[in-house]
Amino acid sequence: MNLRTRLSTRIHMTDIHEILIFVDSQNRQQELLDLAFDEDDTISYQALWALTHFSKKDSIWLHTQQEKLIDTVLVCKHEGKRRLLLTLINDQPLSGVSRVDFLDYCLERMISPQEPLAIQSVCIKIAYQLCKNTPELLSEFRSVLDMADSDSLSPALRASRKSVL
Repeated sequence: MNLRTRLSTRIHMTDIHEILIFVDSQNRQQELLDLAFDEDDTISYQALWALTHFSKKDSIWLHTQQEKLIDTVLVCKHEGKRRLLLTLINDQPLSGVSRVDFLDYCLERMISPQEPLAIQSVCIKIAYQLCKNTPELLSEFRSVLDMADSDSLSPALRASRKSVL
């Protein structure tokens, strides 16, 4: 199977499952990850979507690529790819991440009305994970959350806010 060709067209969940079985059986996880950073938005979006369905075993491997995922999300202009990148990062252990630039990114976007609700929600979860072990950061996180009036938030953001509080 040529992954690049397969990801260049519209795919569905059955295609995702076939791609993941192929990638796992052929040990081609790195190739799929490389396609997630492709210049073609369709190919990279589809590859990221497939990566979000990785098995637990493959997700552990993906954790070794966390820095590259973070670097990419910080400069990504495509909303869909940003959401998928943040989802991949959120699914990884974040205890060893000490990137202030990434924390600032999440704190800024978790209450930004210009961001889609899904991105805001994932940023709330990531920011909490990054702050929870440091009391000073946790109080800053709480202050940013408190700035967002609970009544004006969408139900999805209220649920994310409530779950981390």
